[in-house]
Amino acid sequence: MATVRLSDLPVEARRTDSLIRAGGPFPYAKDGTVFGNRERLLPRQPRGHYREYTVPTPGSRDRGARRIVCGGKQPREPEACYYTQDHYASFRRIVP
Repeated sequence: MATVRLSDLPVEARRTDSLIRAGGPFPYAKDGTVFGNRERLLPRQPRGHYREYTVPTPGSRDRGARRIVCGGKQPREPEACYYTQDHYASFRRIVP
């Protein structure tokens, strides 16, 4: 899987990452909800492993297509996070 450095992501993604690690508060009600990995593009894990978070898109009137999906037992300390800019059509693993 392709990777992307956190510092290379849009500023909105870096802010979302900070909110994830702080435990919120999140701007959207769906932030922190279980991500089902129906597309099967992320490593296979039991249901409930992954959670999704909105990365705001400037100028968009809705949540837009950008998300960070993180997996792990502790949402504030994810084992791995992934960025998608195309609403789950592709993912890149976020690396430091």
